[in-house]
Amino acid sequence: MQSRIAASSRYVAAALLALSAAIGLSMGAQAQSKLVVYTALEDDQLKAYAEAFAGVRPDIEINWVRDSTGPITARLLAEKDNRQADVVWGLAATSLLLLDQQGMVEPYAPAGLDAIKPSFRDAKDPPAWVGMDAWASAICFNEALAGPLGLPRPSSWADLLKPVYRGHIVMPNPNSSGTGYLTVSAWLQLMGEEKAWAFMDGLHKNINTYLHSGSKPCVQAAKGEFAMGISFAYRGVQEKNKGAPIDIILPSEGIGWDMEATAIMKGTPNMDAAKVLADFAASPTANELYNKSYSVVAIPGISRTIKNYPANEEALLIKNDFAWAAGNRERILAEWQSRYGSKDAPK
Repeated sequence: MQSRIAASSRYVAAALLALSAAIGLSMGAQAQSKLVVYTALEDDQLKAYAEAFAGVRPDIEINWVRDSTGPITARLLAEKDNRQADVVWGLAATSLLLLDQQGMVEPYAPAGLDAIKPSFRDAKDPPAWVGMDAWASAICFNEALAGPLGLPRPSSWADLLKPVYRGHIVMPNPNSSGTGYLTVSAWLQLMGEEKAWAFMDGLHKNINTYLHSGSKPCVQAAKGEFAMGISFAYRGVQEKNKGAPIDIILPSEGIGWDMEATAIMKGTPNMDAAKVLADFAASPTANELYNKSYSVVAIPGISRTIKNYPANEEALLIKNDFAWAAGNRERILAEWQSRYGSKDAPK
């Protein structure tokens, strides 16, 4: 009898030990949830956003893969049948539309979706992607350099065709840069294709170099390497607030723009953690962070004034056909590269 009791006790002890180990493993797995997140966020933005998320959910470890919009989009498409990313946080909505057309995105309605502006989310229910903020074309104009060179301050896209600017302008290659693509797409939508390609032919004569980053044209203008860089307003504001002698110009005809957005990749084995990140990306807390960089964010009522940010940006945003921009992206990029690739900066 005593031997049976002893054996039973040993069995119960072993069972409790196994249960304890299983609970420990489960808790350990939860504490070590991992996500691979692809992003085209600027380095300084990414640091702030990553720290904010880690402060809320330190149990989710993120492996960040960052590059410009073009390379990240190309990488995602190349990995269609061998998915590596779990989530995309901070990529152009036009790129996410393209991924969605390829069946690569898992629809998800994040917590608080009702607070998001209708124009800042995919129309489907649940949405394939949710917007974060709008970033828009701008011209960074180095006033200190322009004076001695006799370069007048431009106020429109048309002004950039003036022969006086020959060799003094840099802009992003749209194959590499989301800023470059939203700018080219805006010209095509604003002017019509025939007039827009003619405009770009004329602009090409004044371009010194096409760079492989949306922020570099403004950074180089801020440093005085070139008088003028077609870039986006956020980077111009950052450089101006650091003391650069630049003016941030929003051309009068209207400006191209795109949304940074978030999406979960179809087939992720880490769906629970991916949803947590998507919820955070659509939260008021995250939108307040976005507003430190951009004046237009996804949740109304959050926007605050940003030092040296052009006050009329939202009024100048073109009526952007994102579906058209995504659907015609490959054709437009191929045409652009065949016409103007001779002035590409080395990669």
